[in-house]
Amino acid sequence: MNTNLPVPEPVRVVQLPDGTYTYTDRLPAPQVVPQQIVQHIHQAPPDRTVQRVALGSGVGAGAVAAGVYFGPLLVGALTAIAANLALLAFLAVALTWGVVTVVRSVGGTDGQAAPKSLTKTRR
Repeated sequence: MNTNLPVPEPVRVVQLPDGTYTYTDRLPAPQVVPQQIVQHIHQAPPDRTVQRVALGSGVGAGAVAAGVYFGPLLVGALTAIAANLALLAFLAVALTWGVVTVVRSVGGTDGQAAPKSLTKTRR
């Protein structure tokens, strides 16, 4: 060991594999490989019961993808159709009530008898 080298208090002198001496604070820094972090960010998972049944029965991935894509579209279309039918039913009831009210008020005795005769014919 070379005694001519001044040794600071917290730092030591070490011998390298090639035989030379150096201070420990001058050693090359070890190469640290950065840690790879894999982070998965998901939305709320959809209900995959139908897809699992389809895959279990041998249906291909294309059919499963079509079910995932067209399933919500079908629900939306059926909801729109149901809303339209409900609106039409409401309009039919309102118009029927309006016609019956007008016939009763304008028709005199014949207008009063018309709903009764219709009720009798339906029975």
